[in-house]
Amino acid sequence: MQRPYLKIDHVSRSFQRGSTSTEVLKDVTLTIDKGEYVSIIGHSGCGKSTLLNMIAGLLPVSTGAILLEDREVNAPGPDRAVVFQNHSLLPWLTVYDNVKLAVDKVFSGARSKAERHDWTMHNLDLVQMSHARDRRPSEISGGMKQRVGIARALCMEPKVLLLDEPFGALDALTRAHLQDSVMQIHASLGNTVIMITHDVDEAVLLSDRIVMLSNGPSAVVGEVLDVDLARPRKRLDLVANPQYIRARESVLRFLYERHRFVEAA
Repeated sequence: MQRPYLKIDHVSRSFQRGSTSTEVLKDVTLTIDKGEYVSIIGHSGCGKSTLLNMIAGLLPVSTGAILLEDREVNAPGPDRAVVFQNHSLLPWLTVYDNVKLAVDKVFSGARSKAERHDWTMHNLDLVQMSHARDRRPSEISGGMKQRVGIARALCMEPKVLLLDEPFGALDALTRAHLQDSVMQIHASLGNTVIMITHDVDEAVLLSDRIVMLSNGPSAVVGEVLDVDLARPRKRLDLVANPQYIRARESVLRFLYERHRFVEAA
């Protein structure tokens, strides 16, 4: 039997404040295949970003374990790259230098200076930002900053790309363009992606599976939906697609029922 690429095994996470302990996530179990695109969705405060941060190694698990290719995740590493909603670029560095910083960090002992330059440019080309290589973050738009952040993450050749609401602060048109770019990159690289989102349409458009978390505290995996839509996907073609509509309705129904449950409580 083939072992899962990424395994979240009965993971719980609690936060302690003084004598009070709050359980955010409870007994979360999930397996993710290599090359799969998985979205995690749920209401605010359900622990989506906490789960992502544990996969990234930025937060320890309270109980359970996270395994990537059978190795326990217990610290940050270049095999798991994170793109946050806030682009987190260094403002005094150019677009090129922001990406090359990560390339040098990961490959300084393995690749020559010329190879690292070529790899930096390759990743800027992937996100269509090579034309802005000499600009600083203050000189480019929010969408362009996120493209650079994605290039910086991809240049480390991570086993898992972690996206924490990467398009949440962008206008609708920019968001759509970046979603299309991420789909193209995923199709080209076949990389494993885990994305946190509040956006139902975004989750259905991009994902192979959608993991729906219940409301916190003590959030659990409520449902997992397989998105049975052929790739490549074009958003305009999906508007009237019965499978797209059914998937969208399933996620909306889950979120609506959970929200109604909270209001009733």
